[in-house]
Amino acid sequence: MSGGGVHFAFTNRWGGVSAAPYEQLNLGGAVGDDPAAVLRNRELAAHSLGIDPGRVVWMNQVHGKDVAVVDGPWDSGTEIPSVDGVVTARRGLALAVLTADCTPVLLADPEAGVIGAAHAGRPGMVAGVVPETVEAMRKLGAEPERIIARTGPAVCGRCYEVPDAMRAEVAAVEPAAHAETSWGTPAVDVTAGVRAQLERLGVRDLAGSGVCTRESADHFSYRRDRTTGRLASYIWLD
Repeated sequence: MSGGGVHFAFTNRWGGVSAAPYEQLNLGGAVGDDPAAVLRNRELAAHSLGIDPGRVVWMNQVHGKDVAVVDGPWDSGTEIPSVDGVVTARRGLALAVLTADCTPVLLADPEAGVIGAAHAGRPGMVAGVVPETVEAMRKLGAEPERIIARTGPAVCGRCYEVPDAMRAEVAAVEPAAHAETSWGTPAVDVTAGVRAQLERLGVRDLAGSGVCTRESADHFSYRRDRTTGRLASYIWLD
């Protein structure tokens, strides 16, 4: 998807070189896959999108709310910081989020030339990683009412079963995340929670992929398979 110089892209599991149980296009480097296969998959994914694999910023995701402002990829040989959001005003730099059920959130204000990417699992959504990412974008000149927001494939509220006490804890922070599974048990809808947070911040242009990772055989799902690969969601500005 693209428009106004901004590009959004979401991978599925096909077209890579990883062997089972990571077949095929695993882009996660911390799930037990062959590092050489992951590197090749990242190259394949970037080339298919027309971007330079060396100009992609990855995160060391920890289900928190910390956000980094970046001007380029992390220096080679240095440890990638533990963040769940990245923001940049550098055109041609792609930001990436790794997921296998969590909600990837891509944000852009093309007028300001500012983009952001956030990894919003249940803990991160509750902690406020999405509002923190929007605030970091604001400090670079973005305005919420101009932000285009896209969420990628994620486990849906009909499939994300949790204990009743956990649902209550999440809903106390974000009522929109209160859900029920298709089989009638307590659940959490992280994507709905993210949308509600963005709407409260004044973001109007919101859309999602509609794909439930647990239900889709074309996508990696930790809740379904446990040992599995990771999808990537990318955003960049021309």
